Amino acid sequence: MHAVDLMRARGGAAQLVVWRGDRLLLDEAVGGTPENLFWTFSAGKPFTALAVHGLAERGDLVLTEPVARYWPEFAANGKDGITIQHVLQHRSGLYAARGVLLDGLGMADWDRSVRAIERARPKWPAGDGPAYQVVSYGFILGELIRRVTGEPVGGYLDRWLFQPLGMRDTYLGLPDEAWSRHVPIRSRGALGRASAAFFNRRTVRQAVVPAAGVSTTARDLARFYRMMLNDGELDGVRVVRPATIAAAVTPSSDGEVDRVVKLPMRWGNGFQLGGTEAGRADGLARPMGRLSPAAFGHNGSNCCIGWADPDRSVVFAYTSDLLVPGHDGARHMAAVADAVLDV
Repeated sequence: MHAVDLMRARGGAAQLVVWRGDRLLLDEAVGGTPENLFWTFSAGKPFTALAVHGLAERGDLVLTEPVARYWPEFAANGKDGITIQHVLQHRSGLYAARGVLLDGLGMADWDRSVRAIERARPKWPAGDGPAYQVVSYGFILGELIRRVTGEPVGGYLDRWLFQPLGMRDTYLGLPDEAWSRHVPIRSRGALGRASAAFFNRRTVRQAVVPAAGVSTTARDLARFYRMMLNDGELDGVRVVRPATIAAAVTPSSDGEVDRVVKLPMRWGNGFQLGGTEAGRADGLARPMGRLSPAAFGHNGSNCCIGWADPDRSVVFAYTSDLLVPGHDGARHMAAVADAVLDV
């Protein structure tokens, strides 16, 4: 089945943009327009991660240094040994400050979330096995950016990344003037509908939540990965140097079972990495599809996803409104990706 047919069969609203090199292969919107703004969940994590890498490139911070060097209050309760690199690799041991559910319910309050992280105690030693930092990831890196630059993370990303790169429809915290273009999230089952109702609250959609709260279009998400695929430059605008891109996508975990996700994961330093199904006994689909190990990107709750595959020179950006708990969402993401790769 064609990728767009798969989108339509799912119902609701979605956008899909695919590039191969400098050639636009697909730019499709179903159930809406290309200008609709989707809540991308964790697909927005790489924006904040790359900003941290950019600060390291400039010499404003050192990735191997403790977070507490730049944010002294972070050191409390055994967190003094957690480095910035540990956070980027999901090896800080601080997968949540108050538990994933409470972190999520409180994520619209920046100050409370940051204070909770300062008071939190890691569950595992820093540098130990990977444990996905669902919400805490963004607040740790976002507050680090604020401490180093003196600028709130939303404003910094807009000035440093979104505007220079021409991502005019990307927001960390949806402003009032863009509210009319937002796409409500839908889901299935009692738990799914309750989750969708929470994420559809205006206070949540307009909050600054770096780990989950970027609103954007597939076109803008594709621009980001085109820049990444082009060694940090797009349309004459250089965001970071090639060496910085290489560092961000260097594998840090290859097949280790993540303690939170409970699945084998391939992590870089702020990005999820692609790979084949070889050696997987669980039969679960990879949301990025049958990609080479060189591919990188990030899934957003099997609702939105962006990735680039250097071996194929392909960029893929998919935004949708359907939050599907469990593995059905991953299978859909993989099917759309594979339909594109099979063309």
